[in-house]
Amino acid sequence: MKKSLLLLLAAGSLSTTGYAQDIKEKEVARVISTLAADDMEGRYPGTPGIEKAAQFISSEFAKAGIQPLPGEKNFLQEFGKFSLKTSSVSLTVSGETKDWPVAAVGTGRSFDWEKDSSYNTVYANEPAELMKILRNPAALQKNTLVWVGAAMAGYISYITASFSERSYDTQSELEAVPPAEKQVILVFAKETVADTASWSLHLRREITGQHFANVAGMIKGSTKPDEFVIFSGHYDHLGILPSEAGDSIANGADDDASGTTAVIMLSKYFKKHPPKRSVIFVAFTAEESGGHGSRYFSEHQDPEKVVAMFNIEMIGKESKFGKNSAFITGFERSSFGPILQRNLKGSSFTFHPDPYPEQDLFYRSDNATLARQGVPAHTISTTQIDKDHFYHTVKDELATLDIKNITDIIKAIAISAGTIVNGTDTPTRIEKALLRK
Repeated sequence: MKKSLLLLLAAGSLSTTGYAQDIKEKEVARVISTLAADDMEGRYPGTPGIEKAAQFISSEFAKAGIQPLPGEKNFLQEFGKFSLKTSSVSLTVSGETKDWPVAAVGTGRSFDWEKDSSYNTVYANEPAELMKILRNPAALQKNTLVWVGAAMAGYISYITASFSERSYDTQSELEAVPPAEKQVILVFAKETVADTASWSLHLRREITGQHFANVAGMIKGSTKPDEFVIFSGHYDHLGILPSEAGDSIANGADDDASGTTAVIMLSKYFKKHPPKRSVIFVAFTAEESGGHGSRYFSEHQDPEKVVAMFNIEMIGKESKFGKNSAFITGFERSSFGPILQRNLKGSSFTFHPDPYPEQDLFYRSDNATLARQGVPAHTISTTQIDKDHFYHTVKDELATLDIKNITDIIKAIAISAGTIVNGTDTPTRIEKALLRK
């Protein structure tokens, strides 16, 4: 009886959001299975697959009855970027041709390297080792080839986008960046390379323009329309990867069809439960390719008007804390997490601080850009990132997900966000001085 009373009191304090019973497991399954289907081809930016995904998300926003962002004619927030893309590469090790991923760092266009004393070769088997090189290439005494260990394969897309194919708003802006005095090339080795091994590397790059599109819509707040709450997730993934057991499609079911599904479901939920603050729902593009989508979106927001950001990423599996639980990155940086915890008091669901601080997850997702501007922008996730063997592989499939658990998490987000969306709670701002540039 006491437990029932607690649940009733908890629900009563959130009467504007109700019990979230209209978030149905069957509907969650329909949306996520569509986004993670093979015909989406891994949703890589610039491919027919991601365009198909964008149209699907747009149609779901239209069904929800939300509106495009001000100034947009539809739900697509389109923009372009320029970067250097590899046009040809040839790698041999001890006379044997290798098809290993290769990424040149910086803005060099042409490389013809043969192992001799004028080049330095180093090994990086841990993220910290590699980042030390990438963040201070000026410290290198010679042109350097880095053999990146196989354990780092999951970082290829992030490193390529951030350091090799870094994007610029215009071609002239890219062309104005001079190549570094000492060049760095990363080779993601699939096997150990001996110090005595000979090697040769020939690589060419060209400036390429690329089209991107976020998918975004909003509900205007009834009494506080100039204060905004954002619900977001990224809908892009890695596209087509080298085949494993006949499968080459990186479906990205957990990363991040699960989060995008949550955004879609929440758009429908809050349309039925009109908010007092304006609420934006956005599926970002190119998170895996350098965070271009969230950066572009953030540049078009006034951070002083953004009250909170719920970024949702990888909620497809049971968290380290068990079912009916999730964690919040950067928990200690604002009162966002404690507000969500308080709003769920008396329920069976719990939010926890990020248990993986060494993974730097607060800076590795789409919340980071607005957080750097002081917005209490946090990512909600359940991923056991330290032991998820499906992460960034073709095995991130729908069959690996727990749809009921995803549904329960979406309900918990809807209910716990209630006082923020309806203006009775305002999370404290993130202190800008604490944020890493």
